[in-house]
Amino acid sequence: MVTHPFRQSRPAQGYQAPTPGGSGISRAVIHGLTRSEQRIPFRPDRFPWCGYGCAVEQPPTSTAEAVERARRVAVEVAAPLADHVDQGNWPAEALRALQKTGLGGLTAPASAGGAGLGLRAVAEVCAVLGAACASTAITFGMHAVGTAVIAAKATREQVRDLLRPIAAGEHLTSLALSEPGTGSHFWLPETRLRRTAEGFVVDGTKSFVTNGSHADSYVVSTAPADADAPTGQFSCVVVPGDAPGLEWQQAWTGVGLRGNASRGLELRGVRVPRTHLLGSEGDQIWYVFEVVTPFFLMATSGTYLGIAQGALDAARAHLAARKHSHTGRPLAAEPILQHRVATLWAQVQRTRALVIWAAEEAEHGGPDAIAALTSAKAEVADCAVTVANEAMTLVGGIGYRDRSVAERHLRDARAAHVMSPTTDVLRTWAGRALLDLPLLAE
Repeated sequence: MVTHPFRQSRPAQGYQAPTPGGSGISRAVIHGLTRSEQRIPFRPDRFPWCGYGCAVEQPPTSTAEAVERARRVAVEVAAPLADHVDQGNWPAEALRALQKTGLGGLTAPASAGGAGLGLRAVAEVCAVLGAACASTAITFGMHAVGTAVIAAKATREQVRDLLRPIAAGEHLTSLALSEPGTGSHFWLPETRLRRTAEGFVVDGTKSFVTNGSHADSYVVSTAPADADAPTGQFSCVVVPGDAPGLEWQQAWTGVGLRGNASRGLELRGVRVPRTHLLGSEGDQIWYVFEVVTPFFLMATSGTYLGIAQGALDAARAHLAARKHSHTGRPLAAEPILQHRVATLWAQVQRTRALVIWAAEEAEHGGPDAIAALTSAKAEVADCAVTVANEAMTLVGGIGYRDRSVAERHLRDARAAHVMSPTTDVLRTWAGRALLDLPLLAE
């Protein structure tokens, strides 16, 4: 029996997703888009192995198999398109390729046709993708988190209408939690949910919605419109991507992660059927801290770990290939550079070990799961920024130029400290968990 680190005892309702090991449950936004706001059509002629009309592969049966499939997409699709995505283009081709390889249902339960994998699989898949293209990793990661949220207490209708299409590679989902008013306090929505005879009506504003305007659905956090409702009775609903009343704001232009299609969203009288309520009214806090947070922290940790690995790989390749013309001696022969590469390699491997251990500790309900998950993301942020910065130094003037690989990794890495929950918040949560204090107490 797998437990989740932030979870309080509360019975699940309706359809219950299998737990990791057979499957898994248990986070949403960042930066993106610069030039084009248009969808990029999938071009199977460029990638014949996932060609037009081919069937979606069966879901992977293990984390190792999922990682190997992700590596194939990273090498054959994401890496060749990384510069194009970095110009502000949403990574449609890579995401479609991931769906074609059976990874769309990575966190969907096996009983719904998915892989039923958990936190470690999300972290390792995002790490492989992040080394090739960070925007691809984070957009896929938010889909995986959203899928896990839907699966946590899915009803039979939600299995049929959402999870099965996700597992079949026909549906992309994402999260819409953050708001301009509450900022990094993503667990305190001000978006209003009003009950009607037919279902619900949603009104409010969301910010930094990854896959904005591209996803088929969005997991939206809400507060009750009724002023007499109990304090803290927040709820989550799944809003179709084509629902009337969704108004996408201008694309947000970030320093890094420019292909995320991160946008603000106005919800104006958006009608949502009753069947799209996740769990029960008032379950939002449960979803945020028992499902969204663990999965989100592993998706982002994996992504930024991948950035660190990609930056280090690029620096190593440069040092091995670059030679001084007057001596013919490669830069890799310099002892000081050997020392610096070894130091960076060790930092990446230490951080990787923490991320994997954190995922496993959480999946098994270990006593240090909260401290592990929060510390993993905080440590990854430090690692990614340090390694990307030092890698640029190792590459030298060749890397210190606009649109170089080293420059892209450094810009992408800097988002690690900014994305909510921020590093300072995570360190505080880890300390409070280790001291047996409530996470959100003032």
